Amino acid sequence: MFLCKILYLSALLLILVPLIISLPYQHHDVQKRSSFFDIDCKGVFNKSIFFRLDRICEDCYSLFREVELHALCKKQCFTTEFFKGCLEALQLHDEVNVIKSYIKVVNGADPHLGN
Repeated sequence: MFLCKILYLSALLLILVPLIISLPYQHHDVQKRSSFFDIDCKGVFNKSIFFRLDRICEDCYSLFREVELHALCKKQCFTTEFFKGCLEALQLHDEVNVIKSYIKVVNGADPHLGN
């Protein structure tokens, strides 16, 4: 009887674990959306635009490995000198105008990043 229960539980685990792992993970989007408000963005939350801007900060952090850099880059909805410095460090000069338009969407105002 005990062996049957163990076999049953093992089979159940073998079925449930892959199913649970394959489910979409919704918490990440909710976390990004709350981050949108945490960094004082007052524009429109556009997931793809926000993820692109956030990715710039993540890449910048990966480049320099400074703990505070990711938060400073995102601060004030991607409008600080740290974000501008990350654009320069990542050599995204050709994308500045597009990135400025993205910031305008999420920030609700011109970012004044220069050109």
